[in-house]
Amino acid sequence: MLDVAVRRRLGAFSLDVAFRGPEEGITALFGSSGSGKSTLVSAIAGLLRPEAGHVRLGAETFFDAAEGIDLPLHRRRIGWVFQDARLFPHMSVRDNLLYGLRRAPAAERRISLDSVVALLGIGELLARRPRALSGGEKQRVGLGRALLAQPRLLLMDEPLASLDAGRKAEILPYIERLRDDVRIPIVWVSHSLEEVGRLADTLVVLDQGHVVASGDVASVLTRLDLFPPDSPYEAGAALAVRVVDHDEAFALTRLAFDGGMLRVPRIARTPGERLRIRIRARDVMLAASEPRELSALNVLAAVVEEVRAADDSQTDVRLAIGSARLVCRVTRLSAHKLDLSPGRRIFAIIKSVAIDGRSRDASASRPA
Repeated sequence: MLDVAVRRRLGAFSLDVAFRGPEEGITALFGSSGSGKSTLVSAIAGLLRPEAGHVRLGAETFFDAAEGIDLPLHRRRIGWVFQDARLFPHMSVRDNLLYGLRRAPAAERRISLDSVVALLGIGELLARRPRALSGGEKQRVGLGRALLAQPRLLLMDEPLASLDAGRKAEILPYIERLRDDVRIPIVWVSHSLEEVGRLADTLVVLDQGHVVASGDVASVLTRLDLFPPDSPYEAGAALAVRVVDHDEAFALTRLAFDGGMLRVPRIARTPGERLRIRIRARDVMLAASEPRELSALNVLAAVVEEVRAADDSQTDVRLAIGSARLVCRVTRLSAHKLDLSPGRRIFAIIKSVAIDGRSRDASASRPA
């Protein structure tokens, strides 16, 4: 368990944060610029000394103000990946990777060069210099170097922020593989809901140096108080699904989740694979009775769980579909006409689904 509780005043800004994250998997720190994400990461790494609190990873204490413990960065054994991969330009990719490996004591080198090269798909890049790499390739090499330093904790501070959409699509599957295959905790700093919904296990939402929400990513994303209409972030839900099969005649894929089945444009995944999808609040419609002869393929029986006024004209609704949760944003008039209240049985019509991890030629959201 990653256990963080720190306080520090920096001029007019005050950081007062407490959260826990899994010892394996990704904890995402999410919030707008100035919310305290990078300051918090610096405190975890040991570059900023808190005035009070602690930072612990399992049985290891990195910092404890009351006990006078404050391990320096190199003793915390933390890997750090930034927006800029910060590769040594005069070294080949192989030598950049070996630099990370040489930083770790020989007795603790449990992650090998060959395994990192295979994990990140960089075998063909080993002889190149950084100037011959794309942005996504540089980030993969930077990540490999951080892994080869044998970290106990990996900090990734908005590592995709400088990449365009194409390069992000290129590197995200490798991050997913890292999350699933490398048994170390990862702290992922981001202001992108798409990244968070796709990658994170635990989500910590920061605002002005304080935690406003923390917990399982699916539960936090469907809180109705976090993403109002005037927020720069779009309300929605993340669902864990399993690929069932493909309908080759109509180029569709069936996805199962605890609550039903979804049909989406065909994705390049094999039956049995698990992935996450994002369904935005604006892509869900509601009907009092089951609609017939509709172009939308996905109509699911749901129960209204919570209703909350979003602003003067809009209402947010959280729906329960099995153990899964969806969010829908409708007009106040529609909420009135449908008599939306907790316990109301309703039908959710899903207009489109944002699929994570589909083939490059189908990376955008499509009607579903």
